[in-house]
Amino acid sequence: MLYIKYMVSLRCKLLVKEELAKVGLHTLGIDLGVVETVEEVSKEQRALLQARLLKSGLELLDDRKSIIIDKVKNVIIEMIHYSDEPPEVNYSEYISKKLGYDYTYLSNLFSEVKGTTIQQFIIIHKIERVKELLLYDELSLTEISYKLHYSSVGHLSKQFKNITGLTPTFYKKLKEKRRTNLEDL
Repeated sequence: MLYIKYMVSLRCKLLVKEELAKVGLHTLGIDLGVVETVEEVSKEQRALLQARLLKSGLELLDDRKSIIIDKVKNVIIEMIHYSDEPPEVNYSEYISKKLGYDYTYLSNLFSEVKGTTIQQFIIIHKIERVKELLLYDELSLTEISYKLHYSSVGHLSKQFKNITGLTPTFYKKLKEKRRTNLEDL
């Protein structure tokens, strides 16, 4: 099993698969941050793969703490950016169950290593997702609030302003203004 840092998208998966093939490795399974290979990975293949991945901004993980932190981040990213279904339990239970660790342990480890809380990491990613959805302009703020499991539009707006310094409405108007300016060129 190989653990890869910063592997957070489909494009990353494809790149990793290509790089594995270039060093003579075949995949049994590939997921965000995790690759299972058919063959045993030799030290030479590992070193070569590490060098090739670094050129693309990816990194092989070796130590246990980094691997766990990366798993936590991948679960959160997958949950917020790639899942349309809300977890049936709260985020802490979902993360704990998904990774098979006590949430208090994960939370303490995450804070120790990253210097921020899991909750803050979730909020930042939710706001990034809100920004993305606002730019798509397919959903109302109420629908976005519901989709990202906010208790109310007011709660979403307050968090958005705390993180970005802007209201969601003002952020959306900025996007429209940029589009208008480009059309005037």
